[in-house]
Amino acid sequence: MPQSSGGEKSRQGRPSSSTYPQDMIGRRRELAAVRRLLDGAVAGRGGCLIVVGPPGSGKTALGDAAAELARQRGLPVDRTATADGAGARLVILDDLDQTATEAALDQLSRGGAAVLATTVEARHPCQHLYLAPLTEAELAAVLPGMPIGTVHAVWLLTAGWPGPALDLAAAVPPGAGEDAVVEFALTSPSRGQFLALDTGLIRLLEDAASRALPPATRARVLVRLAGEMLGDPSAPARRRELVDEAVRLARDSDDPGTLAEVLDGRLHAVWDPAAADERLSTASQIIDLSRRAGDAVLERRGLFWRFVALAELGDLDAAEAALVAYARAGERDGDPEAAVIALSRHAVLALVRGRFALAEALAVEVTETGRRVGLADAYRLTASVRGRLALLRGDAAGEVETLRALARRLPGHFFEVTAARALAESGEVTEALLEVDRLLPSVLAGAGPRWLGAVADLAFVASFGAAPTAAEALYDALLPYAGRLVVWGGANTIAGPVDDYLGRLAARLGRSDQARAHFDRAVAQEERLGALPWLAATLAARGDRAQAASIAEGLGLPVPAGPPGLSDETAPPKAADGSPAADAEPSADVWRLGRDGDDWIIDAGTEHARLRDVRGLHFLRALLAAPGQEIAALDLAAGGAGLVAPAPEPVLDTAARAAYRKRLDDLARQMDVADRTGDVELAATFAAERSALLAELRRAAGLGGRTRSHSAEAERARVNATRALRAVLTRLEPVAPIVAAHLRASVHTGSYFRYQPAAGGPARWQL
Repeated sequence: MPQSSGGEKSRQGRPSSSTYPQDMIGRRRELAAVRRLLDGAVAGRGGCLIVVGPPGSGKTALGDAAAELARQRGLPVDRTATADGAGARLVILDDLDQTATEAALDQLSRGGAAVLATTVEARHPCQHLYLAPLTEAELAAVLPGMPIGTVHAVWLLTAGWPGPALDLAAAVPPGAGEDAVVEFALTSPSRGQFLALDTGLIRLLEDAASRALPPATRARVLVRLAGEMLGDPSAPARRRELVDEAVRLARDSDDPGTLAEVLDGRLHAVWDPAAADERLSTASQIIDLSRRAGDAVLERRGLFWRFVALAELGDLDAAEAALVAYARAGERDGDPEAAVIALSRHAVLALVRGRFALAEALAVEVTETGRRVGLADAYRLTASVRGRLALLRGDAAGEVETLRALARRLPGHFFEVTAARALAESGEVTEALLEVDRLLPSVLAGAGPRWLGAVADLAFVASFGAAPTAAEALYDALLPYAGRLVVWGGANTIAGPVDDYLGRLAARLGRSDQARAHFDRAVAQEERLGALPWLAATLAARGDRAQAASIAEGLGLPVPAGPPGLSDETAPPKAADGSPAADAEPSADVWRLGRDGDDWIIDAGTEHARLRDVRGLHFLRALLAAPGQEIAALDLAAGGAGLVAPAPEPVLDTAARAAYRKRLDDLARQMDVADRTGDVELAATFAAERSALLAELRRAAGLGGRTRSHSAEAERARVNATRALRAVLTRLEPVAPIVAAHLRASVHTGSYFRYQPAAGGPARWQL
């Protein structure tokens, strides 16, 4: 179940961070800067110092210390930017962004005041003073009498920030001793968000795991350690080892509460995409065990796991019922976070069914309610809903940089794959296909809660024209999940039937029967679920463009574009002689290139383009008319049998070749002499010259070492025809990306040109 990364709820009886001692342990540098600021004010020089640090870093305590130092110097102290008067004084401004503008700071400083302002983010002029966490030794001095092991635990969990450290220390029962270390390890909330590591907590759990513990306690420590390591893509084997030992210990303990906690932790820590049935049965075990143990929190987690597993297995009606049960359990137990999480998943289901206004309204409610109940990362619960909605509405380009930023922050979790899909959906097909080559090895070797979604996204991109080997590898990876839905992690995104992606890959590989079967299964599943956006996309990929357009227009969406699929259900009308009518719309496996007055029309499945007449289109038509045949550059440029070219001249004539050979022989002898005399530098000089001469000879030689001939006319024809064809493909990319990708993979240039149809293109061209 998704976990909030928000801070710990407040505990009764904790001291606030304002109890940070007045001698300000670990803040000698900061106090020196404050003294300089105050001494300047006493001397008649105003100034400004902005203290920057996160909540709990000691900014308020430093302000209190500054006030005491000001009074010792006879300076009045104000705590507002609008206080009357001027002259030497100390003005303390807490939360600078809310209390003063840049102009107010400047006015106060010029009036002779020493201004000490605090903020969490540096955005203003003036000198900045950045607070740092306390060292472990400094924290021990702030917490005198606390066992050193407990101090170490507090330091790890709070990163040494004094406010949170004092709060956490106040929660340690008197006389707890070293036992507090294990308790902290088991109960402290993680500072890391989903897939982000809390290294301090991991170190504390490692420390706890190294101790001699009762079996049940050790099981809980090990499974939590495995779960906290989920964000480390290099640790799947270690997580599996930890989980296996934890489950064994929990079963031996004969404690239903411990076993329920460990089974829940195992589902978090070891996410096997193939184990949806196991997740469903484990969820039932967690619910039963937690009820026997009287643990309402674990019962809710079991209910949430049931929702996720049912969504993976494609039973969205049952999944929605499980989600309602989870929300009601949260309401019964007074857990407002459960209501927020349930609302976020209802937004996902609304999006699946094309209820976009409802999905957007629920997303807003999740964000607002999450903030009210203290879910610091509430926005993350709906970020994927907004991103998926942008893709459906054709606004994919705006998602690319956000996804790439996530990929940089959370490497190894495939956010760059979703960025590649956004590129493909925004028309940047060539760039997206490059990502297939870059990412395929890591995705196929990957695992984790985002893996199946990543494979599906990469399959979507590959269907636009990736190499057949890549498409086949992705097809094989997805095939075991046929019949299921693509669910990311805790069902914060559901991205359609696996069969839809299998159908696209099969079409790319030219396996028409397989593609048709997969598309038909996907359509049946989408119709049963009422998943209209998915249905429109699958129909478009299958070639049913009219039906896809009707559904998309009803939803207010652009008609989905997709790679070439299968032919339409109905054949195009025929002319009297049985051939396709000239004005008939071609089927998805027959693409058309033809003239329309001064323009050219390309009709290719779901794509239609009108291009202004240029020479490159004439060259392209000649190549498409003779698939697999080589056409000399001169013939292509001439538009017929070719130009009459003068006899080609050798790149190197006989005399030049003889001179090269003689110099090579001389160099060989000189290198021998240099080697015998031990002159390393001279030998290296001769070797470099020899390599350069050999490279020039290779450039001038043809197959079998024959002299390469050069014709200026043929070279000009090659360059001009290549440039003209590339210009056509560049113009095609934004308006017909599928056609452009297919032609880039199929048109070969050089002295001879050839259209060698790559897999995934049309069965034939109508010209």
